[in-house]
Amino acid sequence: MSPDVLVCGAGVGGLAAARALGGLGLDVLVVDKQPRIRPIAKGEVLQPGALRLLRSWGVEKRLDARGAVRLGRLVVRDPRGTALMSLDYGQLPAPDQWLLAHDHTAILAALAESLGPGVELRRGVRAEAPLRDDSGRITGLRLAEGGRVHEERAPLVVAADGISSRLRSWAGIEARRVDYPHRLVSFDIGDAGAAARADDFSAYVTDRGLRLLYPLPGGRLRLYLQAGPDELRGVTARGELADWAARALSQVPALEPLTASLLAHLGSRQTLPVGRLLSTRLAGQGLALVGEAAYAVHPMAAQGMNTAITSAGALAERLSGHLERTGEMSAAAVDGALRDYHDRQLPLLAQAATTSGNAARMVTDLSWRGRVLGRRAVRHTGANPRLLHTVTHNMSGLGPRPLTLLDRLQQLGLVPDPRAHRVPAAPAGRPKPI
Repeated sequence: MSPDVLVCGAGVGGLAAARALGGLGLDVLVVDKQPRIRPIAKGEVLQPGALRLLRSWGVEKRLDARGAVRLGRLVVRDPRGTALMSLDYGQLPAPDQWLLAHDHTAILAALAESLGPGVELRRGVRAEAPLRDDSGRITGLRLAEGGRVHEERAPLVVAADGISSRLRSWAGIEARRVDYPHRLVSFDIGDAGAAARADDFSAYVTDRGLRLLYPLPGGRLRLYLQAGPDELRGVTARGELADWAARALSQVPALEPLTASLLAHLGSRQTLPVGRLLSTRLAGQGLALVGEAAYAVHPMAAQGMNTAITSAGALAERLSGHLERTGEMSAAAVDGALRDYHDRQLPLLAQAATTSGNAARMVTDLSWRGRVLGRRAVRHTGANPRLLHTVTHNMSGLGPRPLTLLDRLQQLGLVPDPRAHRVPAAPAGRPKPI
């Protein structure tokens, strides 16, 4: 029988959509072109807004059982490790006082295990073309699977096929990707002693760009080093890479003690292009966009995976309302829910994109102007409790509190802030990590 929902893409966005929509009692088919999960150094830090949904789905509990690491702060530091701006999640209401860190593959596995009996996941399946009715509405996909091509129809198709989404293009939805003028080089450092010294999500501001560090389960560290787009071109020998990595840490006294551990794990290197994207629309007739098909940001702010999860929840919430009124998975009910999903979620994604973009520019822009403005914004925001609380709330995904023009002038220290110490009362205490 045909499913109610066809999800294309089994990344975090696709699996979250399948879990959320399957939770409505719908039959969901998830297909992914990759035959197996590939280990990628991305999507490893979960914000409180996404954790609310994962907690309700039982995913947070699965991640805790697998040794997930809880972090209490997101900190911007100078090369010596001094905190310039510290976002303390302990100032947020319980239980939303933590970041949760785990491997991308573990997060995918926990999501897949949470899928209900009405959800089927098939890998090694490629979407070849959309199916449409006489009005042009998307009603399914032509799929290539196991050497054969077949058609799968569904009242709702979800595009979760990544930043270069073919489904988005087939629907005629515009989205322009803009690449940052740098790349991130990732290393997985297996050093229990070093990991014990890392208890925050820490971004180091240097004259050569971002150095990002946070712990992962098993006494490991994730280290990102910013590099120019061609900085590692032609660097193939282990000795050349070792020289580059050692130089990258030598300029950051706080990280220099990790040099030996880094050199022992050069084989874990992944070089990742970094771009941003916000689709002009989140839906078309019969089609919803989630995950990087709709929205992609710099990983510095830990927003991309989190907004994929919350967008999946928002889509299910909108559809649930229409199904309660109509009682059937009709084209009219689905398209009404898709319009509501677009209207509600696009402004939230636009706000998150602004927050992420500003955070990334503060620590990655190496132009003279960018360095001056970025350092001023970090310094003055870090010294202003009111702005710190607002930025923390925005980063957490608990709901947007847009910064006004006056707020931004105060972030740069151009005008004084007489309300700087007006912040909500802090909770009595943060609960201990599970």
